[in-house]
Amino acid sequence: MIYAVWLSGLGLLFWILERIWPRRPAQPVWRKGIVSDLAYVVFNAHVLGVAIGNLSIGATAWLDAALRQAGWKNAVYAGVLAELPFWTQFAIWFLALDFAQWCVHNVLHRVPALWEFHKVHHSIVDMDWIGDWRFHWVEILVYRGFLYIPGAMLGATGEVMFWVGVLNTLVGHFAHANLRWRIGPLRYLINSPEMHIWHHNHPDEGPINRNFGLTLAVWDWLFGTANVPDRDPGRLGFAGIESYPEQLPGQWLAPFWPRIRGGRIESK
Repeated sequence: MIYAVWLSGLGLLFWILERIWPRRPAQPVWRKGIVSDLAYVVFNAHVLGVAIGNLSIGATAWLDAALRQAGWKNAVYAGVLAELPFWTQFAIWFLALDFAQWCVHNVLHRVPALWEFHKVHHSIVDMDWIGDWRFHWVEILVYRGFLYIPGAMLGATGEVMFWVGVLNTLVGHFAHANLRWRIGPLRYLINSPEMHIWHHNHPDEGPINRNFGLTLAVWDWLFGTANVPDRDPGRLGFAGIESYPEQLPGQWLAPFWPRIRGGRIESK
């Protein structure tokens, strides 16, 4: 319930900021795909979280039993952070989680089968804070799967994970927002609208597979994947986006049924 309050508050904050300092003033509030994106907000922020939480109970019990039988449970559930002070846990968990998510984000772009699911997020053609929530539910399963073991080994407290989640949501909304803000030298540390929009650029606009950072930008600068020109791309999306479904449920079905194009099923 508390997280829902934070989600609502952050959404309202960025909606107001986008009205005051729009990066693209001509972009309408009720842009193309807005109804589906509002549905993504409700589903991905609330329904999906509950569903995965319930699914995790059974899956975790099964994994616990398997690890116990193999004699690996104590090694996996090391709880490295459990006894550390709050801010120490926060710093370590935040950095470890953000780097791990940067790695997973890389994988989503480079493994063709996973890219088909990540395409849903890159089908955004008019960027704003709501676009932060446009992602396929399978993506969450991929992230959770990759992060299960490092998360179990570190064992941060629920309070730490909650506040890291709030911070990540705040920066995620900021990076996707239609905001005319440049953050100067901080762009080498924090993800921002001027950087993240070039993660979404169409291949016609320049290099792709850049700016993988979710909250921190530092990983991209360290590993040579940063790209921040002094202008905005004229077009967002990916090759072939013209025939990609513009709304739900087509976007959910497209990765499973490649013949779905433009929101309809094509014949061979």
